[in-house]
Amino acid sequence: MTQHFVSREQPVFDTHLEHFDRDVIEASRGQPILVDFWADWCPPCKALTPVLERVIAHHAGKIRMAKVEVDEGANMKLAGRYGLRGFPTVLLFVDGEIVGRFASAKPEHWVREFITEHTGIE
Repeated sequence: MTQHFVSREQPVFDTHLEHFDRDVIEASRGQPILVDFWADWCPPCKALTPVLERVIAHHAGKIRMAKVEVDEGANMKLAGRYGLRGFPTVLLFVDGEIVGRFASAKPEHWVREFITEHTGIE
């Protein structure tokens, strides 16, 4: 088994089923964590990821993003846990709870407004 470590300084990081609770649920008690559930075969996923990365960079450490490739290993179980029906789907965790979600590609201004609405971060 490979060691998995996510530094709190990493604004965007990959996670998977085995470490999701630590990387996302527990970490969201310290700062909001946006989770991008995506698949390599999904064109809207490839369109949304750079938008999300720009928004995370804009917020410079106030919010982080976990990326979950649903076709990798047992990650589809995470999609099932949260009732995801299509990709991309983005969940926003604060204090260990989902405070917002959206599906499909969105423009950058929409994602920024979503984060502000659910976290107060501008």
